[in-house]
Amino acid sequence: MELMIRDAVLADCPVITRLNREEMGYDYPQDKTFAKLQACLANPAHKILAAEREGRVVGYLHLETYDLLYADSMVNVLGIAVSRDCRHQGVGKALLSAGEAWAKSVGAAAVRLVSGETRKGAHAFYQSLGYTGNKLQRNFKKYL
Repeated sequence: MELMIRDAVLADCPVITRLNREEMGYDYPQDKTFAKLQACLANPAHKILAAEREGRVVGYLHLETYDLLYADSMVNVLGIAVSRDCRHQGVGKALLSAGEAWAKSVGAAAVRLVSGETRKGAHAFYQSLGYTGNKLQRNFKKYL
C-alpha cells in the first residue's frame, strides 16, 4: 500500500470536507469548502497537500506562509487531518515531511502549528517529529 503525497486539487473537496467533519470536528458545508479550496489553491502563500493511498485520499495538510515583525518568516500549519482508519501508518508523518520541504523551499525558518489542549496523542506525535512546545495559549475569537 504505497502512499503518495501530492498537491491537492479541487476534486479532493468532498474528501477534505469529510475529513474536516469526521476527524477535526468542523462541519463546514462542502460548497463553502470548495470556494475556500479554490481560493487557497490559487494563492501562492498557501500549500495544500493530499495523501493518497490506492487512489483514495486519506489525509491532507494545509499550510500558509506568514511574516512577523519579531521573527523570521515561518509557515503555519492551518490544518492536518488523517482518516481514522489510516492513523499510525505514517500518513501524518509523510504529510508533515512534505510540508516541511515546501516550507524550506519558500525560505521559511520554521513550521508552526497549534494543537488543542486536550489532543494529547497529537501532541506526542508532533513531539516525536521534533516539534517543541514553548507555551500554553488561549485562542480568542470575535465573530463579526
